[in-house]
Amino acid sequence: MSVRAKLNVVAHPLALVLLLALTACVANPAGGGIDMGALFNTLKTVKQAVRPADLQEEEQIGYATAATLLGAARPINNPAIQRYVNRVGLWVALQSGRPDLPWHFAVVNSNSIDAFAVPGGYVFITRGLLLHMRSEAELAGALGHEISHVVLKQQLKALQHAAQLDLLGQAVQYELQQQNRSTELFNRVTNATRVLYSRGLDKQDEFAADRMGVVLAARAGYDPYGLVAVLQTLESMDPKSGSMQLLLATHPAPAARIALLSVEMHAGHMNRYGHQAEGRRRYLQMMKQLVQSPGT
Repeated sequence: MSVRAKLNVVAHPLALVLLLALTACVANPAGGGIDMGALFNTLKTVKQAVRPADLQEEEQIGYATAATLLGAARPINNPAIQRYVNRVGLWVALQSGRPDLPWHFAVVNSNSIDAFAVPGGYVFITRGLLLHMRSEAELAGALGHEISHVVLKQQLKALQHAAQLDLLGQAVQYELQQQNRSTELFNRVTNATRVLYSRGLDKQDEFAADRMGVVLAARAGYDPYGLVAVLQTLESMDPKSGSMQLLLATHPAPAARIALLSVEMHAGHMNRYGHQAEGRRRYLQMMKQLVQSPGT
């Protein structure tokens, strides 16, 4: 059963928690049956976990998620490259439905071929992926895909669902109410992050991000086929390569993504934007710096 299917089983989480709490009779330390204060606090906590996150909570979840991921791969120590990727990324993000998010883009020092987004507007791309691209349009397409994940709140929903399930499992534990909430949130999101970013989103989420990503790149003035070019490069690489393992484990096969994108882009008349900027020379000049950079 998929994670999404498992989540759908919990159709009425508040009712379930109430049932569990009443059945377990949340203990009153002084004796005397149900501790109504603990029960009320438990239900209040669960209600907060299952409702959509507001912007402040999204940023808190994003911070915890980004901190977890950056513990495994640090940003490269090259301010010029970081500024360049941020300029391109921010311009693409401004074409989205969430231009006011505090967007942050970073190149991480990893030879893996990958890029990933975090709730709240954090987008990371690996040094390895940058070195396999050939133009700014390709960069814009790849960043557009990740920006779309944030705009569609796909990781946020997945992380919140994971936290919801964890909370339901602990809902009748009186001790839960005694914990520091910020520490608890950080720990829960950290655990959910490790699972989500090693397993990936549903395939349909990835396809949706592809579709939106090419539109954002086109709106930003880039050739929308940049993302297709990136996927074609990935398709030509050895799938058994260590640098490709995480990407292939967390994304649909490049060939499947290319096939769906080709149909969608043809139906959406994206060919008319094929003459837009590629930024090949500027990109390759920046990549010379990246090749020469020690990375750390």
